[in-house]
Amino acid sequence: LIWIEPYRLQRFMSFTNPWSEPFDTGFQLVQALIAFGRGEWMGVGLGARIQTLYYLPHASNDFLLAVIAEELGLLGVSVVIALFAVVLWRAFVIARRAEMLGMFYAARLAEGLGLLLVIQAMINMGVNMGLLPTKGLTLPLMSYGGSSMLATCFALGLLFAVDRSAQVAGGGRR
Repeated sequence: LIWIEPYRLQRFMSFTNPWSEPFDTGFQLVQALIAFGRGEWMGVGLGARIQTLYYLPHASNDFLLAVIAEELGLLGVSVVIALFAVVLWRAFVIARRAEMLGMFYAARLAEGLGLLLVIQAMINMGVNMGLLPTKGLTLPLMSYGGSSMLATCFALGLLFAVDRSAQVAGGGRR
């Protein structure tokens, strides 16, 4: 499908080597990588970023992790990754409890919702780090965007509902 439309081929080629056209098709990725490099280990500090000042487009939604990397460094990015790992771990704990109570549909729902959130976060992080082509996916629970936030909150509400129903079915024990 890449070869059918010229813009797809151009987008893919700019992903494979963004430095070949750093002011045209590779601009977003180049600026995101500069933000990551500028942040180093501990970051430049909250509010001391430069990349969002006319350089990094879509800094509040698609490339929020690059802003976090610039301000808080590798430490901040590691914390974000760890928090999404906790969300996935918690979703699987809820699923295991539901499955032990014979609530198989609720268990698969909890697993699916946890994976949905974390895979979307992984894709967004991969785009920010230059590992994947630009997709336009937001970082769940963090990026600016009404419909994305609404869908994420809906998914978390379903996850909480599974947890609550498993607690009620199990007699309230954790």
